[in-house]
Amino acid sequence: MFTGIVAHKGSVVDVADQAGVRRLTVDAGPLADLMVGDSIAVNGVCLTAVGVHGSRVDVEIVPETLSRSSFGAVLPGDPVNLERPMVSDGRFDGHLVQGHVDGVGRVRAVVADSDDRRLTIEVPPELARFIAEKGSITVDGVSLTVAEVGSSNFEVALIPHTLEVTTLGLRKEGDQVNLEVDIIAKYVERLLGAGS
Repeated sequence: MFTGIVAHKGSVVDVADQAGVRRLTVDAGPLADLMVGDSIAVNGVCLTAVGVHGSRVDVEIVPETLSRSSFGAVLPGDPVNLERPMVSDGRFDGHLVQGHVDGVGRVRAVVADSDDRRLTIEVPPELARFIAEKGSITVDGVSLTVAEVGSSNFEVALIPHTLEVTTLGLRKEGDQVNLEVDIIAKYVERLLGAGS
């Protein structure tokens, strides 16, 4: 379980495909004190450390995760948002994030508004019903509040701090982003569907 509060902006060092699995090596900086078997969220996707070498962490991505995330297009040098799982006795900032990405959105507009920025993101049709104005959404692992909702998109407002410490400050029109909708909304829909 995560909170969507990015702890470090790392970078992809290497991408290798072998036997149907994509292996990423990520420079995790201060988060590289992981042990093999530990979880780490990379751009919002919960992955397992399969190797740790100094500041570098190896993770593996299976076809199911590739099909639901933007990792199919990742290249060496790409920046990534990193977060460790939350601890049970720690502070709870952000919102409940599982690291189970629901789909890929596409940035449709980036509008500067003084020091902050507004992103409009096109959402896959099957996820649109889970997004509510002033509700929570995770974009590339970053916990955000939805500012506005359209029929096929939503908008978020990014403060200068978020622009600086996450990859969202680098996003431009056409970029793909990983989306995880609010887990509570998914369970409510499931429960209401079971009662009908």
